[in-house]
Amino acid sequence: MTSYMEREIVPLSEPEQREITRLAISAGQRLLQHGAESALVMDVTRRLGLALGVESVEVSLSASSMVISTRHMESCITTTRQCRDGGINMRIVTEIQRICILTERGLMDLRDVHNKLELIQPPRYPRLLVIIMIGLSCASFSRLAGGDWPVFFVTFIASSIGMFVRQEIAHCHFNPLINFAFTAFVTTLISGFAQVYQIGDKPFIAMASSVLMLVPGFPLINAVADMVKGYPSMGLARWTMASLLTLATCIGIVAAMNVLNVWGWLL
Repeated sequence: MTSYMEREIVPLSEPEQREITRLAISAGQRLLQHGAESALVMDVTRRLGLALGVESVEVSLSASSMVISTRHMESCITTTRQCRDGGINMRIVTEIQRICILTERGLMDLRDVHNKLELIQPPRYPRLLVIIMIGLSCASFSRLAGGDWPVFFVTFIASSIGMFVRQEIAHCHFNPLINFAFTAFVTTLISGFAQVYQIGDKPFIAMASSVLMLVPGFPLINAVADMVKGYPSMGLARWTMASLLTLATCIGIVAAMNVLNVWGWLL
């Protein structure tokens, strides 16, 4: 089979062009929702539209929406989609990239792309497994920072309970800023008892390590990548949101420290 670059431009009916436009923006929307950087979103959206047969694809991104226009033989169709945050999920990003590559190679047509996109669903790990793994990861950081085994177990308990609280608040669809602030408060409150009762040789490490699950590392990385690659507005929007999440986390931590009158590593 020939690749899309080697195909001759063939006439498309308006319904066909409209379906191509819909599939292209659907792919881009899901990439943007699940944590892909702006350059990748625009690149995959354009390539998929071109591979499906239109002459050109123009894409415009904003922090919460995207607009796409396809042109083919003097016919232009424009559509827009709102992109609500769907959580970081690299599996979905990878699957959409794979669909794009297969389409470019001529191994998938319009119907195949439609069916594949419909089948992609975000994997849901068991909640208990997520809680345990988050607890172990934060507790491991406490060991790396020099904490002993009592500090390890305190960190594990605090971060596990904090993750449970975070899941419950997210399930109720509260604002992420409220989620981060309250989760940081509960987590620091629990780990702060290690400092109150002097559990372990360096109990303040538990307070610092248990809230590491709230560091918005991926949004910050994407923000820098967007600004470096020529998408300053998207980069600033992502940077602002990541900074607000960090601020909310700090508010929760300081509030818990005030309640316990324990300042941990801040002293």
